[in-house]
Amino acid sequence: MDARKRKAIEAAGWKVGDAADSLAMSDEERQLLDTRVELAQAVRRQREARQLSQKQLGMILKTSQPRVARIEQAAADVSLDQLVRAFTAAGGRIVIKATKAKKWRRAPNRKETLVLEVMTPE
Repeated sequence: MDARKRKAIEAAGWKVGDAADSLAMSDEERQLLDTRVELAQAVRRQREARQLSQKQLGMILKTSQPRVARIEQAAADVSLDQLVRAFTAAGGRIVIKATKAKKWRRAPNRKETLVLEVMTPE
């Protein structure tokens, strides 16, 4: 949405947000949802890059084609474990990098960052 349209909507008394805002999701819930969706999209991109059908990926995972479709949709009944397994079964690689705070800089409410990097072979 462009800034002018957003400003007009807000001026009329409406609040502009996304689905997570309307569902009153916490920051933790939003991060989890974003992670699930990104992983599901990565599964599909990786499967397509390897020119695998959903049925073929299902055979590799020992599951059905409809289940692979659910995985690629980040359906609620699909666990993070299943998303990761599907991605790696399709040939993807996951690298986890965590930032480390120096001892003297640690504060009780300081948030550390964990970067989940999804990599596909070239």
